[in-house]
This record gives sequence, C-alpha cells and structure tokens, in this order.
Amino acid sequence: MMVEPEQHELIERGWRALPAGYRIPPQTPTLNEARAWCRRLAESHYENFHVATWFLPKRLRPHFHAIYAYCRVSDDLGDEVGDPAAALALLGLWGQELDACYRGEARHPVFVALAETVRACDIPKEPFADLLVAFRQDQTVARFATMADVLGYCHYSANPVGRIVLYACGYRDDERFALSDETCSALQLANFWQDVRLDYRKGRIYLPLDDMERFGVSEADIAQGRCTPQFRELMRRQVDYARRMFQRGLPLIGKVDRDLAMDLGLFSRGGLEILRAVERRNYDVLSARPAISKPRKAALLLRALAGRVFPEHAA
Repeated sequence: MMVEPEQHELIERGWRALPAGYRIPPQTPTLNEARAWCRRLAESHYENFHVATWFLPKRLRPHFHAIYAYCRVSDDLGDEVGDPAAALALLGLWGQELDACYRGEARHPVFVALAETVRACDIPKEPFADLLVAFRQDQTVARFATMADVLGYCHYSANPVGRIVLYACGYRDDERFALSDETCSALQLANFWQDVRLDYRKGRIYLPLDDMERFGVSEADIAQGRCTPQFRELMRRQVDYARRMFQRGLPLIGKVDRDLAMDLGLFSRGGLEILRAVERRNYDVLSARPAISKPRKAALLLRALAGRVFPEHAA
C-alpha cells in the first residue's frame, strides 16, 4: 500500500520506539508461525494470561492468544511510542492491516493468526476497529468532563474486548453483550482509580472533572500528591460507582459455559479486589499505587479453581 513520505517517516519513527518484532515482516508467516508469535507475546507480557487460559478448552487457546496479541500490540502502538503524531500514524497503518486481514490479505503475525480466529469464530470487524478508536483518542484527549464521557471512552477501550471474547466462545446476543459491557467498563474504571498517580504522570486524568469540582479537588492536588479529605470523598464516590457496575455485570457468569465462567469470575473478583485495595488505603491513591498482594491473588485463583472442581461452592 502507498504511504506518503511524511507518514512513512512518522511510521518509521514509531517502529523505532517499539520492539523490533512488532514490525510487519518482509515475508508473511505461516499460521503455525503466527500462532507461536502470538502465544509468546501473550505469555511474556501478561503474567496471569497463561493462568486464565487454564480454564479454557484447548481448542480456544490459539484464538485467545491471537486476540490478546492484537489488543497488546494495538495498545503499545498508542501508549509506548511517546510521540502522538507517530503513534497516530502507526495506528492508521494498523487499521489498514486490520482491513487487509478481513480481505484475506494478512501480513503481520497478529493478523495471520487473527484471520483464522475471525474465520473460525465468525467475529465481525467492528469491535477490533473500536479498540483503535480508543487508542487514537489517547493521543488527543487527556481530560473527561463527566462520567458519561469516561464511559464513552470505555465503550471503545474496554467493552470491545468482552464482546470479542463472547464471540470467540459462541455468544452473540444483546443480553450477554450488555452484561459484558458493565463488567469491562467496571474493570477499566477500577484500573483508572488504581492508577490515578501513574496516569497523571502520562498527562491524563480519568476522574470526571465535574466530580472533581463538586468535591473541591483541583488538578494541583493530584499533581502534588495531596490526598485531602475532599480527594478521599471523591475517590469513595468513584469506587462505589465502579462496584455497582461490577454487581450489574456479575449475572453474566451464570449465562456462559463453565470454562468461560471461571475466567469471568476470576477477572470480576480481581477488579473488585482492586477496589478493596483502594479502600484499604483509605482512598489514598496518590502516595502509592494500591495493589493486590500475592496472597490475595493466590486466594482469588484458588477460589476460581475450587469453583471448577466444586461448582456448588463457587458462589
């Protein structure tokens, strides 16, 4: 495909900021090579990914590796380049590769593997394309006026992942999609509230500006790490909001097969545990990042495994 010289330079600048393996290779890999590439990426980037896939039927694991690899590389194109213009150019190229994938012209290992997943699971292009909308938005939008605006971002940044997973597992009805959206948006909010300090260092504030004003919290409070009583009350409101979303999404666990239910339970409980970690710090997310301890992570995993072996005790 033809690329303007200026865009070509931006794309090259972007590639240089990323692992060499992210580049489109000169030769299209075979399906087995592409799947191996995606599996290595998934298991090296996300320490819990191989744990989560224990609960999935073996036949689905290559599809989840491909889905994860697409999400991971897309996110890195937007978040790890450090140059908004170069990131936008790379995301534009990645979008063209997604279009090529759906035309049967995949070149990158991610898209060679994803093409087979799309074919086998009959997944439409829209949720994959929606993710790129969010990553493009990250380059130009760093503040959100209202919670509705934050959730509008989650519509593109988080909800498509849940829908892709449901498609891959054979579900495609509006009821399950709506419940998945609640869970995925809640997970995104939990991560935002956990990472207020880290996101500010990246130039972003996901706390709704109208809530900040209502509680008397300024951007300077966040910049200077001032965890005032007003900030604690602001965070209490955000945590309560995310918890209610998790609760609305939990019925999805009972509407999918047992293997997927184990994953959903693990991630939902993990998200709720993040909120509890924020609460345990009395909502101070500015002096240190709230984290789930290793014993708590182990307890969550054991609970999921107990649900697999003794489903009557899983609730």
